Amino acid sequence: MNYIAVHFKISPYSEMAAEIVEAEISDLGFDSFTMDDSTLNAFIPQDLFHEPDLKTVLGGLYNADFKVSYSTELIAQQNWNAQWESDFEPVVVNGMVTVKAVYHKDLPRTKYNIVIDPKMSFGSGHHQTTCMMIESLLEEGRELKGKAVLDMGCGTGILSIVAAKLGAGVPVHAVDIDPVCVSSANGNARRNRVSHKIVNRCGDAAILQKGSYDYILANINRNILLADMATYARALKPYGGSIFISGFFTEDIPMLEEAAASLGMRKVAVKQRDEWALVKLRK
Repeated sequence: MNYIAVHFKISPYSEMAAEIVEAEISDLGFDSFTMDDSTLNAFIPQDLFHEPDLKTVLGGLYNADFKVSYSTELIAQQNWNAQWESDFEPVVVNGMVTVKAVYHKDLPRTKYNIVIDPKMSFGSGHHQTTCMMIESLLEEGRELKGKAVLDMGCGTGILSIVAAKLGAGVPVHAVDIDPVCVSSANGNARRNRVSHKIVNRCGDAAILQKGSYDYILANINRNILLADMATYARALKPYGGSIFISGFFTEDIPMLEEAAASLGMRKVAVKQRDEWALVKLRK
């Protein structure tokens, strides 16, 4: 699958302006976003990209106190992989988990060693939100043993792999809307010898069943979290179920906390790294 990368130049740049642009275009099929200095990069499967729709959405920002211009780039699957290989350095989280690519050799071993081949999916462990998610799983420790865990928006499957290695109940469920991500997650589960402990499924929050999980891991983005919060709340077991949400900025915490509270979930912990945040909620 080829992707289109759209590079948005925002002037004057601010994190708030970038977040507004991301929110406005997220319904067009863009599934991942990165920041590069003052440029917002958005990625969409080539067959979903419709430039007139993008121009219409951006045209609706005429009252905003910033201007947006953009350029597009075709990213072929083989080129995407080559970029990963040139950029991807091993990641060590809390001295306990090492995340490395298949071609990394002769690294010091930690207690948990995760080998991934990202392909066309996202989640290498480098991003602040992924690191905080892994840290949170490590902090749960024995509490994860035998518990029902869901990795929502699994990408490469790294969080479900960590959960499985930490002794979560079998099977750990991992869900992503992108079939390429599901394929990547399946391959990475096999690569880490936990494929018998993980079930990867293609779909969105609509496939979640009521009262199924002790833990939900949702490292997605603010808008999807808000849209699906009620479904996540229903999918948690009635008493003591926990959800870790990330993929949003620290300034978004009050909005997400309010949405969770309206569904009977309370904030019990917060992590922050740079401008990114993670919140643990509990029923």
